[in-house]
Amino acid sequence: MRGARSRKFTLILFFSLIPMMILAALVGPVFISPAKFIDSLVSMLSITDFGSNISNQASVSHEEVILSAIRFPRVVLAALVGACLACCGAVMQGLFRNPLADPSLIGVSSGASAGASFVIIFCSTWLHSSSFFGLTLVAFGASTGGALAVLLVYRLSTSSTGTSVPTMLLVGIAISALAGALNGIFSFIADNEMLRRMSLWQMGSLDAANWFRVGIAGIAASILLITLPNQSQALNAFLLGESEARHLGIDTERVKQRIILLTAIGVGTSVAVAGMISFVGLVVPHMVRLVIGPDHRYLIPSSAALGAILLIVADSFARIIVAPAELPTGILTALLGVPFFFWLLTKNHHRIQR
Repeated sequence: MRGARSRKFTLILFFSLIPMMILAALVGPVFISPAKFIDSLVSMLSITDFGSNISNQASVSHEEVILSAIRFPRVVLAALVGACLACCGAVMQGLFRNPLADPSLIGVSSGASAGASFVIIFCSTWLHSSSFFGLTLVAFGASTGGALAVLLVYRLSTSSTGTSVPTMLLVGIAISALAGALNGIFSFIADNEMLRRMSLWQMGSLDAANWFRVGIAGIAASILLITLPNQSQALNAFLLGESEARHLGIDTERVKQRIILLTAIGVGTSVAVAGMISFVGLVVPHMVRLVIGPDHRYLIPSSAALGAILLIVADSFARIIVAPAELPTGILTALLGVPFFFWLLTKNHHRIQR
C-alpha cells in the first residue's frame, strides 16, 4: 500500500516538473505570454542552428532571444542543480542516520567556496581577459577546492578498521572551519571588486547560466540519478545501524566510498556552476520523507524531482521579487530553509521530551 502511494507521489512530482519549467520560462522582468511562448518555441524549433549565435539572425524575435539565451538555460540549470543537491542530501541523511545531516557536512561546499575565492583573488588577470574563460576558471577552482576537501575528510576519517562515520562528521566540521578561515583571509586581502565578486558567488545565483554550464550539471545529475538509486537497498539497511547492515551482507565500506564520491561530484559540480545554494539538501528530503517515509527506493528520485521544482520556484521569485534587479537565489533558499530547520528542531525536541 505504501509502495503504491510512494510510486504515485514520485510520478506526480516528475510530471509536475515540465509544467513548472514552462511557467518559470514565462516569468521575469519581461513577461512572455503563453501564446508568444508557443510561437517562439515553434519558431526556434524550425531553426537548424538553435542556440548558436541566435541573436545574429534577423528573423529572430525578442522573445526567442530571451528564451533561448537566458530563460531556457537558467530554468534547466536550476532543475539540474536542485536535483543534485536534494538527492545528495537524501543519501547523506541515510548514511549518517541523522535527519539533520546535509551534503555540506563532508566539507565539499566550504572547500569549493575557498577554491573559488582563491581563483578570484590570485587569478584576477585571467578573469578580466575573457569573461567565458573567467567563469570557467572560477568553476574549476571551486571543483578543485571541493575535491581536495572531500579527499582530506575521507583520508583523515579512514583507518585500518574502516571509515568511521562519526569521525567523518567531525573532520568535515574541522575542514569547513579551515575553509572558512581561508575565505576570511582572502576577503581581507581582496580589493573592492574582488570582494564583491566573492560575496555574490558565495550567495549563490543562476544569473550566469548558459548551455555550457547546463551540460556540466547535466553530466553530474545523470551520474547521480543512474547510480544513487542502486544504493537504495544498502541505505535502507544503514537505517538499522552499520553493524546490522554488515550482518545483512552489505559491503558497508564500499557503500560509504561510493556515496561520498557521488556526493562530492554532485555538490561540487552544483557549487561550481551556481555558487553556494543552501538548505536544498536539508529541506527537500524531509519534505519527501514526511509524505512517503524513509524508503530510499522512492526517497531519492522523489527528492531529486522536488529539489528541481523547489529551486526553479526560488529562482523564479529571485528574478521578479525586486525586478528589474535580481536577488541571489541562495538567499531565497536560505529564507525558506531556516524556518523549516527551526520547525524540525522544535519537533524533534518535543518528541525527545515525550
